[in-house]
Amino acid sequence: MSKYIRNLIDQGEHQELDFKFEIADSRKIARTLVAFANTNGGKLLVGVKDNGSIAGVRSDEEFFMIEAAASMYSRPEVAFITKEWEIDGKIVFEVSIPKSSKRPHFAPYKNDLWKAYVRVDDQNILANSILMKVWARENNKYGVTIRYREEEKILLDYLKEYGKITYAQFCKIAKIRKNQAETILVNFIVLNIIEMVITEKQVYYKMDSNYG
Repeated sequence: MSKYIRNLIDQGEHQELDFKFEIADSRKIARTLVAFANTNGGKLLVGVKDNGSIAGVRSDEEFFMIEAAASMYSRPEVAFITKEWEIDGKIVFEVSIPKSSKRPHFAPYKNDLWKAYVRVDDQNILANSILMKVWARENNKYGVTIRYREEEKILLDYLKEYGKITYAQFCKIAKIRKNQAETILVNFIVLNIIEMVITEKQVYYKMDSNYG
């Protein structure tokens, strides 16, 4: 059974895997749980250092801190499953968080603010306004209706020629206001015509791989 955990560790931290040497702050770990739930789900290995060495869970209290992170410091509550593994006499918690159907989930940011996070590579990043509107639109029971106008044509033609576009570029080439560009991007994402790509340095849009 230890081979399973070692295989996970060998992958290194990535978009769906995070290591924690210890859980010392439920509010901070809630950001990771929320980011996994808001993105594609993931696993948290507690008792594993950033370099992949196994330190072991120091106290059962860490499990209760994970529970607190998922229930008290995540809005709405984040679902998770925990398994306990013993490797060379040391305990590792495997915390599995599925992709949520209740997005967005929020975690404490600072002061009394709560923010939504997404997982990008091995980082938890704040969700931008367009993604927040995508989630709101996905939860709208009335669905999405779009009109194919010059602005929409400009967007699709540009993507076909250049492959990707940023929000600022779209506003500039289409000569439209920011809120109008935002609405078009949101609608196209919800309809799976385009997709948002988030990196640590940039957010851009490209044709959805399943479109067309």
